Amino acid sequence: MHDVTYPEGTSCEMTPGLLPLDEAVALALAQVSPIAQAERIPLAEAVGRVAAKDILAPAAMPLFDNSAMDGFALRLADLAGGDSLPLAGTVPAGAAPRDLPPGVALEIFTGAPVPQGADAVVMIENARVAGARVQFHRLPKAGDNIRRAGSDQPLGARLVARGQPLRPLHVGLLAANGITQVEVSRRPRVAVFSTGDELTGGGTPGRIHDANRPMLLTLAREAGAEAEDMGILPDDLAATTRALAALGDRFDLILTSGAVSMGGRDHMRDAIVAAGGALTGWRVALKPGKPVAFGRIGKTAITGLPGNPFSAYTGFRLFAGPQIARLAGAAPAPFASVPARAGFGWSRKPGRAEVFPARLAGHDPAGVQILERLGAGVSATLFPLTEADGLGLVAASTAHVSEGDMIRWQPFCKGGLE
Repeated sequence: MHDVTYPEGTSCEMTPGLLPLDEAVALALAQVSPIAQAERIPLAEAVGRVAAKDILAPAAMPLFDNSAMDGFALRLADLAGGDSLPLAGTVPAGAAPRDLPPGVALEIFTGAPVPQGADAVVMIENARVAGARVQFHRLPKAGDNIRRAGSDQPLGARLVARGQPLRPLHVGLLAANGITQVEVSRRPRVAVFSTGDELTGGGTPGRIHDANRPMLLTLAREAGAEAEDMGILPDDLAATTRALAALGDRFDLILTSGAVSMGGRDHMRDAIVAAGGALTGWRVALKPGKPVAFGRIGKTAITGLPGNPFSAYTGFRLFAGPQIARLAGAAPAPFASVPARAGFGWSRKPGRAEVFPARLAGHDPAGVQILERLGAGVSATLFPLTEADGLGLVAASTAHVSEGDMIRWQPFCKGGLE
């Protein structure tokens, strides 16, 4: 059903009446399908987009035999009985192919075409020029320091697979193959609402600033979506219903935060139905972030996240981010797939999987990362995330974590690796 996996135990010993985390993710992903529309864009604009089809090599690479080193091109047979040859010229990078005259060597630079007849290149460190001759300190073997035509990739090799999010390394590979435009999936269109009368006039007595909408807009755009700010919905069922119904089929996904719990002014679930939609799931065995709602209105998926900012952040990472990836045609990445050791002890009530901010505190003798737990039990503040290196996850069945136990986590950054 889905491509996101979780540690063993996330769906066992769960609080009754709540969706296990893995089932909730599967349900979230079931609301969306890859977007069929594609567009052709310049290669320079491709980073972060998703390939709409396989991209195949238009030619074998390298295009011609070329030198892997600065050095001297020669014919091995010309060294029979000696260790030096006359130096008869230079082959710079970008030069036209040429023949190697008999009995001589040619100075050659990295990337230059290997002269016809040469069967080895001696690197410059293993040679010394003396007058009009070059002496070799180490004699080469056939093929030394020559990149043969077609040795990197054959004609028709798959350079990029359909559904691959394009990164700088792909741009470099495609550019090396002379490809200047790529066909990518249309960006998912996401509408972002906040809810709550307390968010209007933020900062005045009794009111607060809206953190969720700016955060979710940024997260959605970072995930590759075209995200549109739809403002703040009041705590009013009729107004919320009108706002949802007015969207029609303009968007692929509607993201809301707040009004999905069980309070007297939590109208989002009723509004989804009143707007002509259907609620397909509600409440997840997750801490923080239990009151998550999944549904559809017409052709558009809707995911209602909790109002507490850390809960909304967690819900995006677990549910909305994977939905955007699937809409774009990519496989959602596994969440919290990196093994680590707990640098803390923790007793907790089992029944819900729990996500927490984690900071890297070192490594064990085997090189496994050791994590410190931050922001114990909070859902309303984002402050601990500013000091975190990622998100940790423990299974619903976990009642106690001892220092040194294996856990799993989702680093915010992978060290810049492609």
